[in-house]
Amino acid sequence: MRLVKVEVSSLRPGMFVAELDRPWLETPFALQGFVIRNRDEIDYVSNYVDHVYVDTEYRGYKYSLKLASSPEERVRQKRLAIRKDYKKAQATFASASTALDKVYDSLRNGNEVDIVKVRDAISPLIESVFRNQEAVAALLRLQDSGDYRYQHGLSMAVWAAILGRHIGLHREELEKLVVGCAMCDVGMTQLPRELLDQAQHLSGKQTEIIHAHTKIGVEMVSNSDDVDAEVLAIIEFHHERMDGSGYPWGMEGFAIPLLARIAGLVDAYDAMISPRPYAKARTSHEATQELLDMKGSKLQDSLVEQFVQAIGLFPTGTLVELNGGEVGIVVAQNTTRRLKPEVLLILDEDKKLLPKPRIIDLANQDIAANGERWITHELLAGSYGIKSDEYFI
Repeated sequence: MRLVKVEVSSLRPGMFVAELDRPWLETPFALQGFVIRNRDEIDYVSNYVDHVYVDTEYRGYKYSLKLASSPEERVRQKRLAIRKDYKKAQATFASASTALDKVYDSLRNGNEVDIVKVRDAISPLIESVFRNQEAVAALLRLQDSGDYRYQHGLSMAVWAAILGRHIGLHREELEKLVVGCAMCDVGMTQLPRELLDQAQHLSGKQTEIIHAHTKIGVEMVSNSDDVDAEVLAIIEFHHERMDGSGYPWGMEGFAIPLLARIAGLVDAYDAMISPRPYAKARTSHEATQELLDMKGSKLQDSLVEQFVQAIGLFPTGTLVELNGGEVGIVVAQNTTRRLKPEVLLILDEDKKLLPKPRIIDLANQDIAANGERWITHELLAGSYGIKSDEYFI
């Protein structure tokens, strides 16, 4: 990048802000790096910084859209931008997954937890969320699910980082949160595998054994050097619920630590959208609706609302159908109108493949000319033979 210092008063639409005059975490900006789109955004930026550093070589899709000569070029540019961020997130996730697998394998062999290795493996995921949380969210939705036991903690860590960043947690708290989430199910390594793989309903005794994983996990991790008490609290209390119906202690309300409340929320969400031996995966929208049903009882209402705001009712990467019958993939969120994201249309109203995919911004439509479009429902991954990840990689 070629960075040039620019006073905020000299910013113009189309410029890409790559750095600030202060740490990103001291500002409310959702992304580390963004394009100035209009005068209102310049005024907003001026509330928090005096000068910025502009990348003079940036040719990101939002700037290029203003120069694009055709709808086809607009789609091409946006897909290139999405692909770039998605690949970065994919590489980071793969590296963290490999490192975390080694930690879990070591634990299964009777070794102690090396919390420093876990922290080093997980920390880059926070940077990915800062860089482009939509690309990371898409990755979680589109990746090969693999073994739920091994991927669940890592996915939890990413969803928690997205929510934690959204509500303004400081970097130190975010690190504790993602490490704790990654280690939430460490106690499962000491339970019988056949019990974890069981598809049929668990007996009362089997349920007690499963519930013991939180206490086992705390005992395992507490022996590690340099482990934080808040990390231990996440492991022990992430299954507690606001109404006292959780385990292992039946804690209620705000007696449950904040980070453990966040972990419990993202644990429930990721479990619902993931295929497991005893349950099929639900769509993101179905899972979100269930979270909303639990707010104020099992889950803290404000955290549920903030999570939905952070990921959208139809998260990036989900497959959706519009009221006209067209099918497409959500490729970008509208931060103020969560029901109206940008959608890359793949199939026409007759479910036939479009010659060229095209983007429709549901929040910015020419209703007078084309009528209004909206999402009617989310589709399960793979519907109509669409491989959504092909549009991101």
